[in-house]
Amino acid sequence: MKLRTPWYMTGLLLAIAGTVCFAQWRGGGRRFGAVTSERYGVPEWTIAPGFEQDSFAFARVRYASSGYGRGGTWDTDYRDADLNLSLRLHQLTSLQVDPEGKVIDLTDPDLFNYPFIYIVEPGRLEFTDEEVNILRRYLLNGGFLMVDDFWGVMEYQNFYEQIKRVFPTREPVELPASHAIFHCVFDLKEKPQIPGVHEWLRSGLTYEREDAKVVEYKGISDDKGRLMVVICHNTDYGDGWEEEATNPEYFTQFSEKYAYPFAINVLFYAMTH
Repeated sequence: MKLRTPWYMTGLLLAIAGTVCFAQWRGGGRRFGAVTSERYGVPEWTIAPGFEQDSFAFARVRYASSGYGRGGTWDTDYRDADLNLSLRLHQLTSLQVDPEGKVIDLTDPDLFNYPFIYIVEPGRLEFTDEEVNILRRYLLNGGFLMVDDFWGVMEYQNFYEQIKRVFPTREPVELPASHAIFHCVFDLKEKPQIPGVHEWLRSGLTYEREDAKVVEYKGISDDKGRLMVVICHNTDYGDGWEEEATNPEYFTQFSEKYAYPFAINVLFYAMTH
């Protein structure tokens, strides 16, 4: 089964609309529109008629966690991160964006309708054998996985062991700063390290522990060179989206400057390669 991917047209629109000035929307997602308790203040919108089956939904993977080690769970930063990122995509691009997003299990037959999936805090992630096989098929058939918000040696080792079950013969490799994923819409001059907002407000540091000072962006590609997994280690994009309204300086330095531009780059790459 292959992904349902009529995405080249929306990807082109994304590239064009991605040049919108960020200054137009500075201020925080939760400050736009009427506040509703179900959406934490993020406004509703509707998908244009006729595009219901061709809209983009931010798909967060629900996974099982082991009972030991460091790391969070699949729902870290949920639901604000998903809602805020969806809002920004709706505002800044020509994509038809699902306002709700999707929480999905790897075993869900609907998985192959989503060209992009997101895994957060995999420091204690544990795939089942069934999930390993499905994830391998999903990625090799054109899907894209972004992994985010895990810090230090122990958390990386756990994820490494799990992704090696998916691809025993493929090694995650550090992406050069020249890779298209850093430049395909927004031209990022450096590999960003985005801190969790509360740690940053407390310490002023962009890393969470001593063994997590250096940000890493590793990738796994298919046999044709298409990047199908981007691994964002020692950085926290989820907080960059979730906490954009928490502190104006954090918004300016991290959400506006890096978190949303890189997310748009990733989605453009995922839907056009």
